[in-house]
Amino acid sequence: MKGYQYLDENGTFSLEDPELTGYLYFPLANEKGVMASVTPSLGGDNKMGQNTFLLAPVSSEELHDKKGTRNFWVNIKGKGLWSAAGASAWQEAELFSKEKDKTLLTAGMMWHSVKRTSKEYGIEAEITSFVPLADTLEVMLVTLRAPFEDITITPTAAIPLYGRSADNIRDHRHVTSLLHRMETVKEGILLNPTLTFDERGHRKNEIVYGVAGSAEAAPLPEGETAELPTGFYPVIEDFIGEGGSLINPSALLEGKEPVKAGFHKDGYETLGGIAYETCTLKKGEEKTYIAVIGYGKSKEDFLSQAKPYLSKAYSEKALAEVKKSWLEKLNIKYHTASRDFDAWMQWVDFQPILRRIYGCSFLPHHDYGKGGRGWRDLWQDCLALLIMNPDGVREMLWSNYAGVRADGSNATIIGTEQGEFIADRNNITRVWMDHGVWPFLTTRLYIMQTGDTGLLFQENTYFKDPQAGRGEEKDLLWKAEDGNSLRTEEQAEYKGTVLEHVLIQLLTAFYDVGEHNHMRLRGADWNDALDMAKERGESVAFSALYGQNLVQLGEMLRHLKEEGMEKVSLLEELFILLRNEEELYEDGKAKAELLHSYCDKVRHTVSGRKKEISLSELAENLIKKGNWIKEHIRKTEWISDSEGYSWYNSYYDNNGRRVEGDNPKGVRMMLTGQVFTIMSGIAGKEQVKDITAAADKYLYAQELGGYKLNTDFHELKTDLGRMFGFAYGSKENGAVFAHMAVMYGNALYQRNFIKEGYKVINSLYSHLSDFEKSRIYPGIPEYIGDNGRGLYHYLTGSASWLLLTVLTEMFGVKGEYGALLLEPKLLKEQFDEEGKAEVSFEFGGRSFAVTYINREGKEFGEYRIGAAALDNEPLRNEAEKFVLSREAIQKLDSNSVHRIRVDLN
Repeated sequence: MKGYQYLDENGTFSLEDPELTGYLYFPLANEKGVMASVTPSLGGDNKMGQNTFLLAPVSSEELHDKKGTRNFWVNIKGKGLWSAAGASAWQEAELFSKEKDKTLLTAGMMWHSVKRTSKEYGIEAEITSFVPLADTLEVMLVTLRAPFEDITITPTAAIPLYGRSADNIRDHRHVTSLLHRMETVKEGILLNPTLTFDERGHRKNEIVYGVAGSAEAAPLPEGETAELPTGFYPVIEDFIGEGGSLINPSALLEGKEPVKAGFHKDGYETLGGIAYETCTLKKGEEKTYIAVIGYGKSKEDFLSQAKPYLSKAYSEKALAEVKKSWLEKLNIKYHTASRDFDAWMQWVDFQPILRRIYGCSFLPHHDYGKGGRGWRDLWQDCLALLIMNPDGVREMLWSNYAGVRADGSNATIIGTEQGEFIADRNNITRVWMDHGVWPFLTTRLYIMQTGDTGLLFQENTYFKDPQAGRGEEKDLLWKAEDGNSLRTEEQAEYKGTVLEHVLIQLLTAFYDVGEHNHMRLRGADWNDALDMAKERGESVAFSALYGQNLVQLGEMLRHLKEEGMEKVSLLEELFILLRNEEELYEDGKAKAELLHSYCDKVRHTVSGRKKEISLSELAENLIKKGNWIKEHIRKTEWISDSEGYSWYNSYYDNNGRRVEGDNPKGVRMMLTGQVFTIMSGIAGKEQVKDITAAADKYLYAQELGGYKLNTDFHELKTDLGRMFGFAYGSKENGAVFAHMAVMYGNALYQRNFIKEGYKVINSLYSHLSDFEKSRIYPGIPEYIGDNGRGLYHYLTGSASWLLLTVLTEMFGVKGEYGALLLEPKLLKEQFDEEGKAEVSFEFGGRSFAVTYINREGKEFGEYRIGAAALDNEPLRNEAEKFVLSREAIQKLDSNSVHRIRVDLN
């Protein structure tokens, strides 16, 4: 099997015979709400939300089925019927034979093209699919060619229109077809259901679905219009015939005449069947056919959107705009010794954009949820946005804090508007104990990148609903009409600073401990599948990260003190959480009682009164708490097995038992606890060496791309989580889970274990970029299965963390309160043949291109930063790192790319 080849530095790639690989799909979308997926045979789906599917919903197992394909048939005189999508019964039968069509896929950001050549039928078809930037449409440009001889052809597009909610796939599929009202107009077919039947109830339908078509043999003179369809096949049942199917349609095989414009039909499944005029192509000639599918608020709205695209010139211009626009959003470019790695990273950088559009649903593997993102996603996706598209991130961060409750938990149902959070009417109470760590982690990165400490003192509301006591109690006084904002005793809307929100999240977590004095696991942590230890489970792993957060927030407050700030005002009730006695910290029961006392005071309302505290006192309090957590983990959770390997235990189960270490069923080790004890500095240098040795022994699988999430427990461990019900090597049970693997690499880089960190990242890249092994298009998936296949592609937080790791750790491009810091950690093998490595990016509202020059070919640890220049002007810098001050950055021209050269000696 031949893998894909990159065609340019932007990540455009080609792949021969893509249909010989299963489970492939590619995203096509815009920022107007259209979300589609397309396969090599033009399967996949298209939707604008859970209740608005234009094409029928597709899960991963439906990817094998070509019957729902965006098909394009060609009846070739004297030869028969042929599918330009390869979706005919006879072409499928020849898939593994020498008679198979020759195919070539080419794709770039948000566009997808498949060229198919058949010597038997004497034809070549090239189908390019894209979603325009400004309209709720998807466009297919189908170019038919006669490469070998003259051919006479009669083309027909055949795209099944689903036109309803995903719920109706098995819930009233037939009944909801009775709601269909279809009609043909001169441009195409319109589907206007009378009602919608879904979880919202029975409602009047407000969306019109449609397909329109045209044809052009050559660019048209001004004023002339494209050829419109000669007829239509609007009813699936009539098109396939008795005993037929969408890959073997009797209407085309038996020459059934299409209907004309003005046809109406009610109560049947709808086909976007468009018949085009018969024509003859001389050898070497071509003709382009256009099929436009999409949505409108009315028939007129759909047609007004679709009609311009019936011009080949207009569609080609729109395609060029799509290519240009999405590439412009990728403002980071890499240059290393591996051009393929540089191109692959363009797809990784693109993935956070995709997740902002699709949320965590709406691609074939992501066949769950109803769109939108979770709390964790809001913050982790901001990590990438901070680096690639920082405009608007401040507002985004600030608005996200409106989801924090006064008890330190947070809203879990996130609305479609920025900063919109919704009460859970189903009373499903679940608290993820890690949710409090991500807001500060992301906010800190923002402040370091920009120097904008003012964000900490901007005020926002708190979320309010019936949930109280960190998910364990109810506020029986709250009513829906009270709204979702926390109020004071006088019923005024209460607002606190972002700093206050962060403090409440971190401090409530500090006291929310179990019997081993680590933070309670609650409903789960980052690993959603650790969801069966609510009563006695504890997460040592995320206790470590909370400890680091507390220390870093304290250090940030000390920085503010140095800048001249003396005091801050905080909610009076919060001072309960600022007790500062070592005896209290050591007493888990006393901590839980104190937390309950605080939660009681903020259950329904708050006083609204604020008290001042000096920054130095607050900073010392937080650092002491953070360091206490770190030392407690060091003293209690370092374990060794019978073979002499040592690492940190990550969890306690619902029976209060330590999860990791020797076990009669085999050694148990989990990666998560190693990541955050390394990242937080809990693990000393020698311990990091021990951890990497243990991880290499028990978790590393080169043939699967790197480090597994855990060893095989050989047990259905119902006192910890559902993950142990999954087959070992899949999902959260022992797969190479890219997100945590990348964070492991990031942690190692942060601690200057560069070769070890590079091994993590390079193992993932080497496996995923080997198409024969990973069987996915470029990019990073959620995990790698036990057969080596990448699964749950595109919509994963691992992309944000990988982008962050490559830019800020490998290339060492970091912020330090708005100053630009360069501290490269590149290995010798990453420099090109001239000893150069380059990266371009935006920072502080300016564009930079940094070139590191390693002329002597030194390894990391051997080289030091030497001479440096900005726009050819020499710069002075510190011995170990390069720093460009915030003031110096602001003086630079905002319309130019500023080139920094750094010699490594």
